[in-house]
Amino acid sequence: MSFPKAVAVLSCGFFLASGAAAQSLVHPWSNPALAPEVRAGLVLKAMTQDEKLRLVFGYFGSPKTDTNVPPPKEARMGSAGYVPGIPRLGIPAQWITDAGMGVATQRDSADTFRERTALPSGLAVAATFNPDLAKQGGAMIGREARASGFNVLLAGGVNLLREPRNGRNFEYAGEDPLLAGTTVGAAVAGIQSEHVISTVKHWALNAQETGRHVVSSEIDDAQARMSDFLAFQIALEKGAPGSVMCAYNRVKGEHACESDYLLNQVLKRDFAYPGYVMSDWGAVYSTEKAALSGLDQQSAAVFDAKPYFGAPLKAAIKNGLVPKARLDDMARRILRSLFAVGAVDHPVGGESIDSDANHKTAQAVAEEAIVLLKNTNAVLPLVKTAKRIVVIGGHADRGVISGGGSSTVFPAGGNAVPGLGPQGWPGPIVYLPNAPMAAMMARAPMADFQYLDGKDPVAAAKAAAVADIVVVFATQWATEDADVSLTLSEGQDDLIRAVAAANAKTVVVLETGGPVFMPWLDQVAGVLEAWNPGSGGGDAIARVLFGEVDASGRLPATFPQSLEQLPRPKLDGADLPSGTPFAVAYNEGAAVGYKWFDKNALKPLFPFGYGLSYTSFAYSNFSAERITGKLVVHLTVKNTGTRSGKDVPQIYVGAKGFEAPKRLAAFQKMELQPGASTTLSLSIDPRLISVYDSASANWKAVPGSLQLWLGSSAADLKTSVEVPAP
Repeated sequence: MSFPKAVAVLSCGFFLASGAAAQSLVHPWSNPALAPEVRAGLVLKAMTQDEKLRLVFGYFGSPKTDTNVPPPKEARMGSAGYVPGIPRLGIPAQWITDAGMGVATQRDSADTFRERTALPSGLAVAATFNPDLAKQGGAMIGREARASGFNVLLAGGVNLLREPRNGRNFEYAGEDPLLAGTTVGAAVAGIQSEHVISTVKHWALNAQETGRHVVSSEIDDAQARMSDFLAFQIALEKGAPGSVMCAYNRVKGEHACESDYLLNQVLKRDFAYPGYVMSDWGAVYSTEKAALSGLDQQSAAVFDAKPYFGAPLKAAIKNGLVPKARLDDMARRILRSLFAVGAVDHPVGGESIDSDANHKTAQAVAEEAIVLLKNTNAVLPLVKTAKRIVVIGGHADRGVISGGGSSTVFPAGGNAVPGLGPQGWPGPIVYLPNAPMAAMMARAPMADFQYLDGKDPVAAAKAAAVADIVVVFATQWATEDADVSLTLSEGQDDLIRAVAAANAKTVVVLETGGPVFMPWLDQVAGVLEAWNPGSGGGDAIARVLFGEVDASGRLPATFPQSLEQLPRPKLDGADLPSGTPFAVAYNEGAAVGYKWFDKNALKPLFPFGYGLSYTSFAYSNFSAERITGKLVVHLTVKNTGTRSGKDVPQIYVGAKGFEAPKRLAAFQKMELQPGASTTLSLSIDPRLISVYDSASANWKAVPGSLQLWLGSSAADLKTSVEVPAP
């Protein structure tokens, strides 16, 4: 796909030659050896007030006709947004695109879709338990963003999975703050290694889509700091994102984008965050309050009731309602991020996209994300000598499903199954054209393959009865702007039951946005959770099914057996008229996911951290010690099986005063050959062996001893050790 010249050539006319050397001839802040804070301060002194105001106001990248805030001609059509630059000072425009899975195109604002590579969903990336792989994936979509003419990518969803029915769980990184923060931080670092600003979102407590503009999240401060806030804090520390996006929801009754508590007190003061806060699209409700509470940039003002940071902000400054110093702080933070990430020194445009290489990156992530949930009688890996293989459902002959809403990536080759779902927002349902069945056929060329769409369970069962192996693909479309059921739709459960009754060697491949119920679990021989597996998903599924790679994904979220096991069996706000304000009391506090199940002695369908392998591992020599004030654990992992595989030993810690019996304290993914072993030493973040005290605004070590467990999931703890109080 070709681009207009405006995409490949930076529109700022101050470049007399290429690179930073040319800039240094013009501006003192063009020296890349200076700290970003210094460079931002120098630019700020040279700016007019109108130029500062320009930096804090965003347009939508769309020629919508129902608005009085049309985008400037320099905006990339079909993009998420645009903020004009300051050419005379060498400050580039901010070209903004969605999202965490790759470069998206707004449905109603472009003549053609940008066809790009889709990473697996954020939840899938978390399921790899591999931050290095998350960073590689982030770098890949960062490169595609740059090549597409964008220097801001709205990626980095880190909201904890408090509500399994949340339609956006597929964008996020699971239920545990250490795993989520580490995964997202690594992805952000990868994106920004390509000189593209990444934005961690949605700050904060954005746990459901039902009533997302009116719901108020209610939670104790200390409990928030030990759960959702900690996930954000870890992501900020590991990724250093240029921006944080405030959320749609309210927190303690106040809109997140005008919450002094969230933006000024926690984020900027306590976390010492130096970047800027951008609003979500349509999340601004005021001028003075939002500005004074810490919002630095109004994004795509067309989505708000009015352009609050345009002329109204200028008037508020003139009238003394917003200090000039506050506008300086807003502009300084934006400038600092542009310098820190390298967006000024490395202008976008002109790069090419290596689609083949990027496809391989997406596939590599998907392969490590797939979780083997059940494998009775070693039905997997599939044998290539099978004579008859029946594949049923999930459009497995065409492609793999992706999530909906703003993170939808339109793939090269187009939508493999067009016409499904709403054709307007947040649809359509997009299938990425990498068919699992074709990839399976390539690995068993001598087998007779048959595909049935699964719409007729009787016909499916009849075909299954004479097959050597049956693989049923079940899908769930999850999307922004709507919550989901944990029950598979369109009779898929009945289909699986019918097929499993006809053939004991039935394997189910789930392509879902999060946890789902499995009422047929006892009837099937094997289950793979493949999530939304991205552009290389079909190949990845086939390679895991046939054992070309180990099944090495682990669950980043607990799969419940029933709604009654959840803190809120009934989804809050679901029965209210649209737009009616309501509150959700997160009385579970920091006991999210597996912690809730532990605390209440509930047995889930599948626990956090769970995942089978095609080989076996043994743990030994587990010990812990305090070294110069840090808690360090040691362990040995050995591959006791007959083939190479990847394991994820998990360290959990428990102590008096914790919100639940145990917390994930450390993890490490590694690959071992048969018979090989390795010794690990892992440091534990001091916050994970502490509790937050709101009165003193500090983390405090728990009194007494610590109990440490080594296991393969939150429910499978192999050995333990006690560490006395210091």
